[in-house]
Amino acid sequence: MWTRLAIFIIKQRLPLIALLAVMTAFMAYKAKDVEMTYDFAKVVSADDPDMMYYKRFHDQFGEDGNVLVAGMQDSSVYELANFKHLSDLSKNLNNVEGVTAVISLPNLINISKDTVERKFTTSKIFEPFPQSQQQLDSLLKKVQELHFYDGQIINQKTGATLLAITVDPAYLNSSRRASVMNNIMTLTDDFSAKTKIKLHLAGLPFVRAIMTTKVADEMKLFLLLALVVTGVTLYLSFRSMSAVVFPLLIISLAVIWVLGTISLMGYKISLLTGLIPAIIVVIGVPNSTYLLATYHQEFRKHGNQVLAMARVISKLGLVIFINNATTAIGFIVFMFTDIAILYEFGVVAGVNTFVTFLLSIILVPAVFIYLKPPTEKQLKHLDARTLTKLLEFMDYLVLKKRGFIYGFTIALVVLGSWGVYKMKAVSYMVDDLPEESSVNKDLQFFEHHFNGVMPLEIVVNTGQKQGVLKLPNLRKMEELENFLQTQPILTTPISIVGLVKTATQSFYNGDESSFRLPDNTERNFIFSYLAKQPKAETQKLLRSFVDSTGQEARISLKVADVGSQELDSLIINKLKPEIRKIWGGEDVKITEEGNTMNFTRVDSDRKQSVSLTGTTLLFIKGNQYLIDSLGSSLLQAFIAVILIVVFLFRTSKSVIITLIPNIIPLLLVGGFMGFFNIALKPSTALIFTIALGITVDNTVHFLAYYRHTLVANGFNVMKAISTSIVEAGTSMIYTTVTLFFGFGIFAFSEFGGTKALGVLMALTLLIALFTNLIILPALLVSFDKGKYIHESDAPIQDYDELYTQDAEELNEALSEDIKKSTNLDTEKKGEV
Repeated sequence: MWTRLAIFIIKQRLPLIALLAVMTAFMAYKAKDVEMTYDFAKVVSADDPDMMYYKRFHDQFGEDGNVLVAGMQDSSVYELANFKHLSDLSKNLNNVEGVTAVISLPNLINISKDTVERKFTTSKIFEPFPQSQQQLDSLLKKVQELHFYDGQIINQKTGATLLAITVDPAYLNSSRRASVMNNIMTLTDDFSAKTKIKLHLAGLPFVRAIMTTKVADEMKLFLLLALVVTGVTLYLSFRSMSAVVFPLLIISLAVIWVLGTISLMGYKISLLTGLIPAIIVVIGVPNSTYLLATYHQEFRKHGNQVLAMARVISKLGLVIFINNATTAIGFIVFMFTDIAILYEFGVVAGVNTFVTFLLSIILVPAVFIYLKPPTEKQLKHLDARTLTKLLEFMDYLVLKKRGFIYGFTIALVVLGSWGVYKMKAVSYMVDDLPEESSVNKDLQFFEHHFNGVMPLEIVVNTGQKQGVLKLPNLRKMEELENFLQTQPILTTPISIVGLVKTATQSFYNGDESSFRLPDNTERNFIFSYLAKQPKAETQKLLRSFVDSTGQEARISLKVADVGSQELDSLIINKLKPEIRKIWGGEDVKITEEGNTMNFTRVDSDRKQSVSLTGTTLLFIKGNQYLIDSLGSSLLQAFIAVILIVVFLFRTSKSVIITLIPNIIPLLLVGGFMGFFNIALKPSTALIFTIALGITVDNTVHFLAYYRHTLVANGFNVMKAISTSIVEAGTSMIYTTVTLFFGFGIFAFSEFGGTKALGVLMALTLLIALFTNLIILPALLVSFDKGKYIHESDAPIQDYDELYTQDAEELNEALSEDIKKSTNLDTEKKGEV
């Protein structure tokens, strides 16, 4: 098959180049339409009970993650001139297209009692605007008496204040997000320039905008770095500009195919798919490295370019295809998850791994036949003495020091296992941004002064219409809110309870001590005042906190970005037990479904429930979904690798020998993560599956070479191992060095997850090189007795011998091309 493919590629090289050019032009045309994603990935299964409840919450109460906050702690903001600038900022922000509301100190509302009409009236505290510092101070003191705003808009202990800016979700989830954020930041920067007051920005809309911009910037940066690093590696390997320029051109075409595929599939560029172009560059260059290294070896034998390239294809075609197939497995297994971002990543990366193979196996031979033949200087890399010495040292260890190898390996495995035991799974909402970034520093400001900005929601279902306004239910919610305020990572909650307390305070003419729930007698008077409010005004006031039937109440609060472990501990060990205590009792049956707790009285059919929901909980749960999915994907990758090895070699021994040198690197890297406190999260869990697909390439390459040399050396295992280490080891080292530096570029990412992905992937590949060049040969020496069984149906069966058998077919089919190449080579050599 591969001999016929070699003949076809050589004979039809011009039509094939033209066909690929047309197809690539089409993909480039489609690539121009590729878009960025503007939404956080929804990774929780659609039929998960918590996701289903969140959707219902979203439909009922609206978006919970669309508030951007701008905060400050500077006493000068309470000076008249600066307070006027703050008022202007609030008005200007409210006029920004895409902003639906702005709540800030200058536009706070006061509720007062109208004794004549026996109703409550609302008015802005700072209207008319104060004309003197004395008037301003008097109004600020009035704000301090309104406890509803304490911890929400102003921290009376530290003097910090904030603006809460609500953004239309339609703008957040589209390309218009950038325009909204830019307009907001322009206004806040202008305020800071005028007043010299530093503003801190935070909130999910801001974080998402920053991350979207950085994803786009880093995709371009890493693509450029990947091309530069692989280009330098190629030049150091081959000392030829043509061996740099044309492989990079081929890889650039593959990148166009990646972007075109994303567009054709209707996907968008996310944090994961944004990495694929650079990854394709890194994993695609080894194809060219294998082909060119073998081309140079063949050309040195006989000096004919056409014959050399034809033999390269027939000799290496299957091996390189299998290498790409095993690499693709590391991506394709993600297609079997029900998580959209992993599925898209798997589809695009898996498909384009095979595209890269096709581009390489066609264009490298087709292009290099037309180029000048390699010079003696360019062939010197075949005699690299330093590399030879290293491989000879490995050969010495394998043949003479196997006991040391096994002992050292066992010690490393024990140490790695200990590290894996210490490994923790922790994720944060802004996990991917560096600690020293302005986003994290601003987030720390809000966590210090307001306890956090990440949304957390609690919904109380009273089990009956208008049950929210019944005092027993209000008191239960108040008891829960009092508990919530004792938790240092939670903000002051806001709900119907606070509104009723404010109404009670207003009923008693603003008396601070009256900020409380009314008793049974007061309730009738206060609710009679509320009943006389205009219906539209009442609905507007309540619709964010109570559903249309008055049966469900929303308690909205914010939480610090403390990580999944601490948040889970808060919910499981503190919050849920408190809810059970408040709503439970001896005559109450309690059941749970996800984060919803149901309370049913044994003597009644009426059921009440308390549900925990919100973007933060879904994000944390989504990360756990990802980690679990990546674990199953790793298992699937192992199974796929086993099936490929069985298919290639037809022996169970090959399976065991293949897995050992590939499991050890994963175990050691897991141990490294445990010892150095690198958390297991989606970005770091991703490396294990991808790395397995790549590292097994070296195993297959070495085993295939060993199978051939075993026959060539009369079934002498020692000689076959020595030959394989020295000869196969060269291309394995070239490939690993390229991959090591290629993945190493991700260490320069501003995203913590991407940085960890790059460092850990590079480390895994480096460890895998040594396990495949030391542990794998040692296992073969110890357990392969040299008894050779000819599996006639095994695809890899003395592939070098097969290529020799098919040499006559190559020579006959390409006789004219070989003859022309001989004449051209002579002319080209004269030019060099």
